[in-house]
Amino acid sequence: MPREQTGAERYFAERRKEPGFEEAYLAARKRIDRIDSIMRSLDEQRLRQEWSKAELGRRSGLDPAAVRRLFSTESPNPTLSTLVALADSMGLQVELKPTGRG
Repeated sequence: MPREQTGAERYFAERRKEPGFEEAYLAARKRIDRIDSIMRSLDEQRLRQEWSKAELGRRSGLDPAAVRRLFSTESPNPTLSTLVALADSMGLQVELKPTGRG
């Protein structure tokens, strides 16, 4: 017997029928996935350095509680300034590279 869809699944199934929704959804999903990847990389480096989230916050000049929340939330959305501060404190550099598009 198939599993019944959740309310969210039904909602997105309906929205996907709307013109332009699928493209907008996929673009947003791609951005979210990239942010998640960056956050995972920063967290892995933090763990290698054996720093707590609060210690990373102090070393980066950011509010330790805010850094803890940033790494604990389901969908972080840090500013570029925050990412650079976190990376700098761990001896990392934020770089842009071509994607091969455009």
